[in-house]
Amino acid sequence: MKSKKKLGIWMDHSTAHLMALTNDIIVTNIVVSQSESHEKIENLKLDESLMQNREQNQLADFFKSLIDVIKDYDEVLLFGPTDAKNELFNLLKEDRHFENIIIEVKPADKMTTNQEEAFVKDHFIPHIEGC
Repeated sequence: MKSKKKLGIWMDHSTAHLMALTNDIIVTNIVVSQSESHEKIENLKLDESLMQNREQNQLADFFKSLIDVIKDYDEVLLFGPTDAKNELFNLLKEDRHFENIIIEVKPADKMTTNQEEAFVKDHFIPHIEGC
């Protein structure tokens, strides 16, 4: 039986920590949204609707980069402190290409790298009671 590819993603609207779990070993990659700094936007003196449009496009690009990674996994855990995980989950739910991928969403606070990895392992590696 082929082992399932598992991925945990701690995320907010600007950063995602992608943790691929293979044989109890986690390999982490970080994806950062390509948002412009607030200072640059102020210097351009853009109106609010243009700023919101630009932010939405940057968020869409950020989510697309995550979606491109998720498609290669069998099970995915989305977690983090903001609604970003739910927004991404809703995009995935609408796309039939992800109907065979088990995707779960859990709330989580800001965490250290070790806490994130432990959260992913606790989710994916079943604990045997009574041992």
